[in-house]
Amino acid sequence: MLTPAAGEYYETMSQTVEEVTATSRHYVDRLFDPDPQKVLQGVIDMKNAVIGNNKQKANLIVLGAVPRLLYLLQQSSSSLELRTECAVVLGSLAMGTENNIKSLVDCHIIPALLQGLLCPDLIFIEACLRCLRTVFISPVTPVQLLYTDSTVIPHLMSLLSRSQRTQEYITQIFSHCCKTPEHQTVLFNHGAIQNIAPLLISPSYKVRMQALKCFSVLAYENTQVSMTLVNVLVDGELLSQVFVRMMQRDQPIEMQLTAAKCLTYMCRAGAIRTDDSCIVLKTLPCLVRMCSKEHLLEERVEGAETLAYLMEPDVELQRIASTTDHLVAMLADYFKYPSSVSAITDIKRLDHDLKHAHELRQAAFKLYASLGSNDEDIRKKITETENMMDRIVSGLSESSIKVRLAAVRCLHSLSRSVQQLRTSFHDHAVWKPLMKLLQNAPDEVLVMASSTLCNLLLEFSPSKEPILESGVIELLCSLTQSDSPALRVNGIWALMNMAFQADQKVKVEIVRCLGTEQLFRLLSDPDTNVLMKTLGLLRNLLSTRPHIDQIMSSHGKQIMQAVTLILEAEHNIEVKEQTLCILANIADGNSAKELIMTNDDMLQKIKYYMGHSNVKLQLAATFCISNLIWNEEDGSQERQDKLREMGFVDILHKLSQASDPNLSDRAKTAMQQYLA
Repeated sequence: MLTPAAGEYYETMSQTVEEVTATSRHYVDRLFDPDPQKVLQGVIDMKNAVIGNNKQKANLIVLGAVPRLLYLLQQSSSSLELRTECAVVLGSLAMGTENNIKSLVDCHIIPALLQGLLCPDLIFIEACLRCLRTVFISPVTPVQLLYTDSTVIPHLMSLLSRSQRTQEYITQIFSHCCKTPEHQTVLFNHGAIQNIAPLLISPSYKVRMQALKCFSVLAYENTQVSMTLVNVLVDGELLSQVFVRMMQRDQPIEMQLTAAKCLTYMCRAGAIRTDDSCIVLKTLPCLVRMCSKEHLLEERVEGAETLAYLMEPDVELQRIASTTDHLVAMLADYFKYPSSVSAITDIKRLDHDLKHAHELRQAAFKLYASLGSNDEDIRKKITETENMMDRIVSGLSESSIKVRLAAVRCLHSLSRSVQQLRTSFHDHAVWKPLMKLLQNAPDEVLVMASSTLCNLLLEFSPSKEPILESGVIELLCSLTQSDSPALRVNGIWALMNMAFQADQKVKVEIVRCLGTEQLFRLLSDPDTNVLMKTLGLLRNLLSTRPHIDQIMSSHGKQIMQAVTLILEAEHNIEVKEQTLCILANIADGNSAKELIMTNDDMLQKIKYYMGHSNVKLQLAATFCISNLIWNEEDGSQERQDKLREMGFVDILHKLSQASDPNLSDRAKTAMQQYLA
C-alpha cells in the first residue's frame, strides 16, 4: 500500500489531460463571476498557477482566457488592481512558447496594452510595459505594430523619465523593434538620442545595458545617427568616451561587446576615423579579445563578426588585427569546437554549443575573408594556418547555407592573390567544390561563387584549364540570363577572362553557347557594368587575326551594327573607349578591315572621335586609322588614298602636335605609313 502522502504525490504527477483542462476551465470560468472581488482573486490564482507551467499557459489560451483578460484590462470600471493583475498574467502567458505569443498578438494584445499606457498609474504602466517588452522581443511578433499609431513613440519617450523599470522596458522594446532605416529615422526624429543618452550612466546595470543596445541598433549603417552621436555629451563627457569606458575589461562581457559594436558602427558610418585611437587602441583589441576561447560561443561569434565588419574596408586595420594576439591562429580554434576533451561540464551548454558550432565556423570564415581582402602577407598567413584550405573546401559543402556563403566569401577574398591562385588553390583543386556549389545555390551564394570563379579563370591561374574541361561555359552563359545584374556581370566577366588569349576552339564554343542574340542583348543591357564586361568579352574574342577574320565573317554585320549603336548612344567615356578599341581590333583583321573601309558612316564616326575633347577616345580612334593604313598589308595603298581624300591626314598632322605625348606619338607613327 502507498502511504497517503506518496499517493497524493503520485496522483498530481499523473494528472490526466482532462483534469488539467478541467482546472484550467475552472480558472477561466472565474473570470466571468459577477462579483469583482472574486474575479480579482481568480486572476491572482491564475497568475500563481501559470508561473513556469507551459502546459497550463497553453490550456488557458485555448480555453479563451486572453480575450477576457484583455476585456477586463481595458474596462474603465475594473479596479486598478484588477487591471494590473490582468497585465501581469498576460505577461506570464507571453513568457511561454512562440505559439502563445502568436495567439496573444492575434487577440490584439498590442493595441490594448499601448492604450493602457495612457493611464497615469505607474504600477499599471510598468505591468503593461513588461508584457509589451516580452511580446516584442519574440521573433514571431511583427515589429511594425509598434509604428502603426504615430502617437505611440512620442508617448513612450515621455514615459522614459517615470522609473528605472520604464527605462529598461522601453529601451528594450526600441532596440528589438528598430529593424530598418525607416525605424531608425522615426526613433531619431522623436528624440531617441537626447532621451536615451542620459540612461548610459543610470545606477541600474539593466538600464545602462538596454540603452547601449539601443544605440547599437540606431547607429548601424546610419550616417545621420552616427554623426549626431559623435557630438553628444553625457554628464559633460563625450559619448564615444562613455563607450570606451564600457569596453574596459572589468565590465561584463555583454557590455564590452555592445559598446564595441556602437563604436564599430559609428566608424563604418564615417563618424569616427579608422585611425582614431578609440578604434585602433580600444575597439579593435576589445573585439580581438572576444575571439579567444575562454569566451562563450555566442560571444566569440559576435566578436568575430563585428571585427570583420569593422575592418572590411580598411587595410591598415586589417594589418593591425592580423598581428594582434595571434588572431589568425586563434581563429583556427573556431573549427575545433566543441572538441571531445571540451571543458564544458554543463550538459545543457554542451548540447547548445553542438547545435550552434556551425555559427563559429561561419564567423571565422567571415573574419578571414575580411582580414585577407587586401594584403598579400595576411592571405599567405591565412592559407598557411593548419588545414585552412581543407576547411574552406569542406565549408563549401556544409548543410548550413550561412556557412557555405561565409566559406565562399573567404575563398573569394583569398582568390584575389596571384600567389594563392598559383599554389594553394591549385594544390587543393578548389575549383571542384566551387563548381558544385554553382549548380543550385541561392543568388547570394551564386554571386560570391561566380566572383571567385572569375578569378580562377584568369590566364595565370592553373585552375583555368581543368575548369574549362568541366563544361563551365554552359553554366556561365546561363548566368548571363539572370534577372540579377550582379550575376549577369559575373557570368560575362568570367567568359571575358576565359576568352583572354584563348584558343580558337574555346572562343567558338563561347560564341556558340552564348548565341549572338544573347550577346547583342547584353550589349544593350541597362547595367553599365554588364555592358563594359560584354565589350571586354567581345574585345577578347576579336584578338589575333585569324580569330578576328573568322568571327567577323560570320557575325560581322551584327557586330558593326552594335558598335554603331553604342557610339551613337549616350554612354560614358569608358564604354565608348572600349567600343573604339574593339573597332581597332577589327581594323587589324585581314578581311575584317573591309567592313570598316566600306562603311563611310563608321569612318566619319572615327573622324569625329579623333577630334573629341577626351584624349582616351582620340587615342583609341587614332589606333583604328593606324591599323587601317598599315603599310605591309594588301590593299594598304587604296586604303591610304581613300582616307587621305576624307581628310584623315590633316587630322593626323594636327594630332602629331598634341600636348599628350601618347597621342602625338601614335599620330606620328600613323603619318609615317604615308611616307614609307
